[in-house]
Amino acid sequence: MTTTTEVPADLTTTDRTPAVSFDVDPAAYRHWKVDVEGDVAYVRLDIDETGGIVPGYELKMNSYDLGVDIELYDVTQRLRFEHPGVRAVVLTSAKDKNFCAGANIRMLAQSSHPWKVNFCKFTNETRNGIEDAGAHSGQTWIAALNGTAAGGGYEMALACEQILLVDDNSSAVSLPEVPLLGVLPGTGGLTRVIDKRRVRKDRADVFATRPEGSRGKQAVEWKLVDEVIPKRAWDSTVAERAATAAAGSNRPVGATGITLPPLQREEDADGIRYRHVSAVFDRDAGLVEITVHGPEGDVPDTVDRVHELGADFWPLAMTRELDDLILRLRANELELGTWIVRTKGDVEDALAFERVIEEHSGSDWLVNEIRHYFKRTLKRLDVTSRSLIALIEPGSCFAGALLELALACDRQYMLDGTLDDDGAEQGDEAQIMLSNSNFGAFPMSNGLTRLGSRFYGDDETIAKLRQETGRRISAVEAMDLGLVTDAPDDIDWSDEIRIMLEERASLSPDALTGMEANHRFVGPETMESRIFSRLTAWQNWIFVRPNASGPEGALRKYGTGRKAEFDRRRV
Repeated sequence: MTTTTEVPADLTTTDRTPAVSFDVDPAAYRHWKVDVEGDVAYVRLDIDETGGIVPGYELKMNSYDLGVDIELYDVTQRLRFEHPGVRAVVLTSAKDKNFCAGANIRMLAQSSHPWKVNFCKFTNETRNGIEDAGAHSGQTWIAALNGTAAGGGYEMALACEQILLVDDNSSAVSLPEVPLLGVLPGTGGLTRVIDKRRVRKDRADVFATRPEGSRGKQAVEWKLVDEVIPKRAWDSTVAERAATAAAGSNRPVGATGITLPPLQREEDADGIRYRHVSAVFDRDAGLVEITVHGPEGDVPDTVDRVHELGADFWPLAMTRELDDLILRLRANELELGTWIVRTKGDVEDALAFERVIEEHSGSDWLVNEIRHYFKRTLKRLDVTSRSLIALIEPGSCFAGALLELALACDRQYMLDGTLDDDGAEQGDEAQIMLSNSNFGAFPMSNGLTRLGSRFYGDDETIAKLRQETGRRISAVEAMDLGLVTDAPDDIDWSDEIRIMLEERASLSPDALTGMEANHRFVGPETMESRIFSRLTAWQNWIFVRPNASGPEGALRKYGTGRKAEFDRRRV
């Protein structure tokens, strides 16, 4: 289960963050009940009011906090990997007349700004993962609202493909954050209502400023839900809708899932070490050095062998570790503002495993899941508010899918030469390699490849790069092709990197966060990119404004019987 330590007395007045673990034991879920009935899974929210991830509030009315969503993320992952026979997922509540009241307001009121931001970011990623399961895994999520869904509760439903609402003359859907709390529906509500549900914008305006929300026929007419169902026919109709969704799925029949065992890691004040991923902290310099180790051992020669390896299959094992590391660093290491990303291993070995993924992802459910999991983990890296610097050195294996790690970074430095003194790396010069996967297998949230984002609008360069796939590219060539930021020689390498990192550390972390987020997402917007680049950005700003979080702000005054006092100036 999740663990916490070092809980400050008042999270609002400090930037310290309780240490968060993302380890979850399904047998010990505190907030969710999961029942698999043939090809349909029922996921029921049943909040333990005393189970907050930090002290100071009770999770009343099926409201949630980060701990609840950590469990939900685990549910989504296990349904995809451990239950390939599940074709439809019914998201509902174990509590009568109350689906979910959304994010716990007391939690938000007492939390520091970084805690709130990380909470919103993680919940957004989990909601996006639900949509990804429907789009790429054949698992259709259906929200069966057997009671009122308010705020984040309705946002949870909005992530589902279908929304069913019980018609009991009281249950409603609502987004009351603006009128009641002075903040936004921060986990995608505003965006999904108009982009996904196609609610007319004037009706969306009315809906988002009406605390009581909508129910019954109006909710259907306004496209806020797909169907309202009389209480007497509720259970049978929900079952019918789930059966219909399951029948239309391309999920395999009779497939056996794999087990996702607990991750093994060593953790201390100086870093975190897994089998395939490691992180070393330099707290004085404010940076962490992340190394992804390439595969070792034989490449599976059949897809059956991939299934036998299961969670030990290198692409899946590495991705699970990288995903966990990103989450832990984001939540627990706020002052490590620069991440140096390295790889170590053999280029050909990395590409050999990648070819297994490329060959079978269209025909085998497990291989397909692994590819999309790596895609989602790269997206998590894209929206991480840290300076990302890739160092490409002798012994690196930035090739194909692993090259995406470098392309996700804000800058890429590639050594032109070798390092052969003081016990440093020796041997061949650094090289990178493009593969087919760099041209569409792992799109960003804006729908573009990372090469497409790097060379936005330059189709001629993208076409040229396609011709370079499958061959080793040296530092000088990489510079000429525009694939790296700089290629210092072995004489200048150490000094150039040191100066660059010192310069980065001297800049405002706030300004860097805004700058990086603007540079990473070029070109067209999608619903997903809007949620992160526009909605979340505004929410982050609103969270630090006194109208929301100040002593007289709406988050502070909610439930006290006193009105918030707003600064009426528009800025």
